[in-house]
Amino acid sequence: MNRNSPTNPSNTPASLGYRMPAEWAPHEATWIVWPHNTSDWPGKFAPIPWVYAEIVRHLIEGEKVRILVNSPEHETKAKRALKKAGADSEQIEFFTVPTNRGWTRDFGPIFVKRPSSRDSTAAIRFRFNAWAKYPDWQKDDLAPQKIAEEMGCLQFSAQWRGRGVVLEGGAIDGNGRGDMLTTEECLLDEEIQIRNPGFTRDDYHGVLKNYLGVDNVIWLGKGIAGDDTHGHVDDLCRFVNSNTVVLCREQNPQDDNYQPLIDNKARLQNARLANGENLNIIDLPMPDPVIFDRQRLPASYANFLIANACVLAPTFNDPNDRLVLGILSELFPDRKVIGIHAVDLVWGLGTIHCLTQQQPR
Repeated sequence: MNRNSPTNPSNTPASLGYRMPAEWAPHEATWIVWPHNTSDWPGKFAPIPWVYAEIVRHLIEGEKVRILVNSPEHETKAKRALKKAGADSEQIEFFTVPTNRGWTRDFGPIFVKRPSSRDSTAAIRFRFNAWAKYPDWQKDDLAPQKIAEEMGCLQFSAQWRGRGVVLEGGAIDGNGRGDMLTTEECLLDEEIQIRNPGFTRDDYHGVLKNYLGVDNVIWLGKGIAGDDTHGHVDDLCRFVNSNTVVLCREQNPQDDNYQPLIDNKARLQNARLANGENLNIIDLPMPDPVIFDRQRLPASYANFLIANACVLAPTFNDPNDRLVLGILSELFPDRKVIGIHAVDLVWGLGTIHCLTQQQPR
């Protein structure tokens, strides 16, 4: 079932009672794409399927994992790796939906819910243009529609000013109560990686309000160094409950991240939630810079995934790994906090949150 919603607010998901849940709300499943594009990890692809298998092994303890594959042969490869890793399970479902890459957070549908027994879950399709950087995105752009069709759920195509809206899931982070984090560098840039030419803060506020039920947008400034997406917030700052965020902090004044992260903290200290409350801000250390082939990679502990039974956090063979896992354990006492080795994974310029997308229960 497909419904292309115009900008008329009487005909939008929000007007029908839909809202994007917080990531810690119960999941029906987590979606991933089984890795296949070797150019995302040039010269380092061999360990990547095993990292994915480890992620799946932990997720299936609390929810289904729905895996997109390009072909039956691709599915066979995935099943073989999952079985060797001890992650073969009836909790895993496969769907043949061809993709260009595996960054499901950014091109997959964003699921919204409403308190209703009929059509209680819907899929929002935002357009995808490969972060306004790469030429091959056409398969990824079609994936949300195909996923919604596989699930048989209502789908809305996000539109504003008479055109489809480009928005990646990693560019936003919400608390399920109407507040959303994003960055100016990603959404308002008009020179480097342009998603929606001419869009203003008010335009984005309108889009997020109509399609995701957002009342309040908190604008941060720049993202972290090495970020291929030009400012995704999920490498920077995340909600961990309705009024608390973790924000990356760099201790070295000589590091490229030092001043931008200080500026972002000042913005958060001055921000207010939709209900008028101040934010609680918890510092999340940064790892030492991760460099490979003379390129700085976007290594950040903020790229964790909150699942039903666990929180999966990237680790980097860094002294701060243990400290961060402890911070997250205190914030999520009802879930196991598990570190996933991400030194190889981040060569693809993303880690755990980037490659997953949750579907609410």
